[in-house]
Amino acid sequence: MQPTNNRHSNQFQLGAFLHYLMSECGLSENTLAAYRSDIMRFFRWKKVHFEADIKQLTIGELTHYVEWLGSQQLAPKSVARHLASLSSFFRFEIFEGRATENMAKLLDSPKLWDRLPTVLSPSSIDKLLNVPIVGSLKGDRSKAILETLYASGCRVSEVAGLRITDIDLQNGWVRCVGKGDKQRMVPLGRQGRDALTIYLNQWRSQLAAKSAESKNILFLTNRGRPIRRNLIWKLVKQCSELAGLPSSVSPHTLRHSFATHLLAGGADLRVVQELLGHASIATTQIYTRVEIGKLKQVHKSFHPRESATIVPQKIELPLKNVKPKTILKSSTRKPS
Repeated sequence: MQPTNNRHSNQFQLGAFLHYLMSECGLSENTLAAYRSDIMRFFRWKKVHFEADIKQLTIGELTHYVEWLGSQQLAPKSVARHLASLSSFFRFEIFEGRATENMAKLLDSPKLWDRLPTVLSPSSIDKLLNVPIVGSLKGDRSKAILETLYASGCRVSEVAGLRITDIDLQNGWVRCVGKGDKQRMVPLGRQGRDALTIYLNQWRSQLAAKSAESKNILFLTNRGRPIRRNLIWKLVKQCSELAGLPSSVSPHTLRHSFATHLLAGGADLRVVQELLGHASIATTQIYTRVEIGKLKQVHKSFHPRESATIVPQKIELPLKNVKPKTILKSSTRKPS
């Protein structure tokens, strides 16, 4: 068993690291939670396989850590994130004088496949958004949340963090606070605005009166507390199942569909980048690949050489005006 002082040392190191990320780097709560989870997993591995101080770790031992991550049934993308978190932790330890070398940066991340995002068709989106039965608190709130997700293309954490002051129903705009506390203005659309109007006028004030924790948050639980992103995730899953859609549908599927449908309608890539809050346009370009895939499917379905079997026809050329001597001479010509 790991000595108590070593366990306390791990807790101190992790706490100091997270405080640095929050105060010096300005990372969001969700990002901090991811770092915390990744480093705690590293400490759990270290407790069993390597009890000495981290500055004594070798590249060979860290390679065993990578293999162990793979044995935990983590996706390659998750393994790569764990290694990036560990590298950041080692850099912090060097800065604090508790390590001399960042061994984690020498590790090779698993090869990541560029997977195309899951996108729903407009008709499937309609099925999903029409699942909530309006006229009740649960139905009107669910409808407002789903419409906001698709109308704005916001991340689930951004929707969960929306405040009343972020909504401009008169002009149809919503202010989203994304990664790094970057703000952007996104149109709501008529149906999104209508769903939010019903929720705000009929239910939100009643919910806010139940708790002092509402803090001007837009979407509240039945007890008047700010709704958490995991509850929105469960809502999307439940409505997706009722709509008969694939089990892989998540809140991010609505964001993917939002971007893809805009590009399919002719929206400029730079505009979609701004609406999604992407720092790099390379991240937005993944949705152009989705459209290319759709074009290939359309080509295969409707192009005459793809959609039907072409039967070759024998074509006979008229030779009645060609002299036999000319044919013979042409066929027996010696190469020069």
